[in-house]
Amino acid sequence: MPKVKFHRDEKLIEREVAKNANLVVLAGIKTFPEIKYGCGMGKCTKCTSKIISGAEHLPPPNWKEEKMLGEEKLQQGYRLTCQLEITEDIELMQE
Repeated sequence: MPKVKFHRDEKLIEREVAKNANLVVLAGIKTFPEIKYGCGMGKCTKCTSKIISGAEHLPPPNWKEEKMLGEEKLQQGYRLTCQLEITEDIELMQE
């Protein structure tokens, strides 16, 4: 099971999640309530997170991420959490 390290408000939360889990779905069902999210469909950017480690295990940004975040944010390591399936260990943060 992949391990998620999540930084927010100067806290570190670590949890194992099922392979292919979507963190925004887990936030919605209160398994990972610390994650901020809005629409869950890549339209609002409330779930924007910076990937600290594990980005190499994620698929390339999809068209929604490209449209909503733009090239500069993507190059800085930001992704829309609602668009990611977690298959390997990852570390990320939200401001």
